[in-house]
Amino acid sequence: MARAVVIGIGVTEAASASDAIQLVEKVLGGLPEEGRPVAIATIFGRAEHPAVQGVAGYLGVPVAVFDAGRLECETPRLLNPSARLFARIGCHGVAEAAALAAAGNGGLLLAGKAKAGGVTAAVAAIGPAS
Repeated sequence: MARAVVIGIGVTEAASASDAIQLVEKVLGGLPEEGRPVAIATIFGRAEHPAVQGVAGYLGVPVAVFDAGRLECETPRLLNPSARLFARIGCHGVAEAAALAAAGNGGLLLAGKAKAGGVTAAVAAIGPAS
């Protein structure tokens, strides 16, 4: 049975909704059939960004929001932690960390961070309920 997935998204100020949608389609297209995305996840302060809202609207899913402290808790599970990002915003990743945070303790990163046009995206499968 396919597991539901969450898409973690990081965006720059200049990121566009079309760039974000294209990247998400590319990332999802590279995965085995896992199930439909049930949410988009990002860092506090970016939930209302047009690129994040564009992806959420395109997929018809809600946006889950986490602060930098909560995202930092996911650092041991990140494939691509960034010391530079940590120095700037207080966490080692947004896309991967947000996907994992939304997926829960049993969540599994299916696609590490991909980048395009000021957007990063990662996908995590939601873990079993505990």
